[in-house]
Amino acid sequence: MVTWQEVVAQKRTDREKLLEPYKIAESALPPKDELYVYDFFEKGGADALLSAKEKEITEIDDVDTLAAKIREGTYSATEVITAYIKRATVAHQLTNALSEVVFEQALARAKELDEYYSKEGKTVGRYHGVPVTLKDQFNVFGVDTTLGYVGRANNPVTDKSKEAVLVTIFEKEGAVVIAKTNLPQSIMWCECDNPLWGCTVNPRRRDFTSGGSTGGEGALLALKASVMGWGSDLGGSVRIPQVMNGGYGLRPSAWRIPYEGIPVTIDGQEHVPSVIGPMTRNLDSLISITKAVIENQPWTLDPKCIPIPWRQEVFDQYLSKKKFIIGVMKDDGVVRVHPPIERTLREAAEKLKAAGHEIVEWSAPDLHQELVPILNKFYIADGGEDVKSDVNKMGEPFMPYVEAMVNRGPPISIPEYWHNMVLKRELQKKYLDRWNASGKLTSSSEPIDFILAPGCPHTAVPCGKTNWVGYTRVWNGLDYSAAVFPVSTVDKEIDSLNEEQKAYVPRNDWDRTNWPLYDPETMNGLPVNLQIIAGRLAEEKLLAVVKRVEEVLKA
Repeated sequence: MVTWQEVVAQKRTDREKLLEPYKIAESALPPKDELYVYDFFEKGGADALLSAKEKEITEIDDVDTLAAKIREGTYSATEVITAYIKRATVAHQLTNALSEVVFEQALARAKELDEYYSKEGKTVGRYHGVPVTLKDQFNVFGVDTTLGYVGRANNPVTDKSKEAVLVTIFEKEGAVVIAKTNLPQSIMWCECDNPLWGCTVNPRRRDFTSGGSTGGEGALLALKASVMGWGSDLGGSVRIPQVMNGGYGLRPSAWRIPYEGIPVTIDGQEHVPSVIGPMTRNLDSLISITKAVIENQPWTLDPKCIPIPWRQEVFDQYLSKKKFIIGVMKDDGVVRVHPPIERTLREAAEKLKAAGHEIVEWSAPDLHQELVPILNKFYIADGGEDVKSDVNKMGEPFMPYVEAMVNRGPPISIPEYWHNMVLKRELQKKYLDRWNASGKLTSSSEPIDFILAPGCPHTAVPCGKTNWVGYTRVWNGLDYSAAVFPVSTVDKEIDSLNEEQKAYVPRNDWDRTNWPLYDPETMNGLPVNLQIIAGRLAEEKLLAVVKRVEEVLKA
């Protein structure tokens, strides 16, 4: 009888063997107690491994720019994939970001692409030779899909037709999967830790979390060890890691991006659908890869995908719109945001107003407070049985957050489930009505175009301390398109607590847990992201307005 500990040891040994040819010596790595490793590559820490050309390749943030360089012959697919394999390996040594490694398969595919390019004089698809990394939830031929469970190890995908539709699409476009990345046990948490692979940490402060559940992707992208990442988002799992790491992430509405071939915890529940979303290092890449997936007509491969083509006219309409009406949500009424987020949101609103856009206050604390508890009931509608069965399969220990979740209560009855569905639908209607009625607040009597809000109530925080995800989860319950993007950083000089903040009395247990986490000294320099919400099935509109807003804020 194999124990869970033996499976963990075997899986980690197998991974390290695959990484070994590309590692740098332990002596060349920063000491374990050195927390800030974000600039390790820039300071030349991996120069013994990465050539000047390989560093140049991995410094390109934009997927289309990188693809163009390959198309022009500046770089070969093999050069690009090799550069990213090396950088991803070192990034893993620094943060523990990787789970399944497919380097040899990736190099073989890169060689095929180079041979095709040499013979035909053209590239395969729009992302020929561009690397992609995936959360360890996407089925990839030849390797496991663990969801952070020991009990799902050693069960690789052996049928090519069972690969994720997203993998099929990007393979057609010439992209090359190089690795899968870490996630929490069960997926169902906003940090990244499990008994199988361990904890993924934040490269800007290694005693802080990289977020979750797509935390491995967040850490890799922050260290420029991936240029295109994909994750899933059930309550913020694409957005939260990008908030923690200062990147870009999109939560599309359900069924716009294909989910076929992507196992998930509590599979079959569609009361709050998990969705697939892209994660990138710049906004143009986020736009490009979202558009690419939709233009590949995923509804022909995934029966649940909605057959809505990419609406370029909508994107162009909002990209050229002269004046936006923006609802600014300073607070969700449950948990107060930390001072750097409060400042960043205020400054952003001031800049947008100065640029000619109309700013109104968006306030719906009553609806947020009603909706989040209903969503929480859905997540454990089965009394945690689905999660318990996976954890108990090998007898692995429950992570504390998983144990707390599955012991929250017994399964709910079918009538209670239906009742909760009705309550959710009623709240969705109330929110829509309030959005439509926002014209009462505006000079033109037109409703707001979008909401500008915090992505989280905090920046990255110490491992194990994340607790309130209401700033992301509510949009899952409403099924609104939402995106996060970096705006500023914590500045300990200007973000120290003022007298009002020092005297602040938290409102509830969530707030009491969150507010004391703020420390301008330890958080100094951490990225501060904001979030834009554009309504349901509004991906083109959302991406266009994020682009316009970013242009104003960077000007």
